[in-house]
Amino acid sequence: MSSSPAALATGRLEAAWRTLARVEDPEIPVLSVLDLGLIRTLEETAAGTLRVGVSPTYTGCPATEVIRARVQQALLRAGLGPVEVHMQLAPAWTSDWISEEGRRKLNAYGIAPPAPHGDAVSCPRCGGRDTELLSAFGSTPCKALHRCRSCLEPFECFKCV
Repeated sequence: MSSSPAALATGRLEAAWRTLARVEDPEIPVLSVLDLGLIRTLEETAAGTLRVGVSPTYTGCPATEVIRARVQQALLRAGLGPVEVHMQLAPAWTSDWISEEGRRKLNAYGIAPPAPHGDAVSCPRCGGRDTELLSAFGSTPCKALHRCRSCLEPFECFKCV
C-alpha cells in the first residue's frame, strides 16, 4: 500500500518544518530561524522542489548568506531535496515575527527581546525596567546596547523594527 502524492507532500513539508526548527541563527545560536520568524514561505513546487522564502532581519545583514546556506544544507541533509532557498525582501521582516518562544529564549540568553514602541526595555538579568540606551549600535546591526539602572549591568536588546 503506497501513500498518495498529497500525503507524501504533506509529510515532506512537515519534516521540513521540523528540520527548520533546528536551524540555528549564526549570531544568536539559542534561536532557530523559526524562532526569529525568518521563514516566510515553504512550499513544494509542481516539479518537486522544496522552495523556501527567507526574510533577513535587516537588508545587508552580514548573516544573511550564512542563514540561507544553513537552511539549504539542513534540508538537504534531512533528505528533503531538491531545495531552492530564496531571499524574500517583501514584506520586510519585523521584530513582531519573533515567536513568544524566541522572546523567552532571547531573555534567558541575556538579550532583552524587543519592546513594543514606547515601552521600557526590561533588563534580562534582574527584570528591572529602569534602563537606559547606551548605544544604538550593539555587537550586530539588530541589537542595541543598554544598561540597567537597578543592577547597573550592561546588556544588549534586540531592536524593535
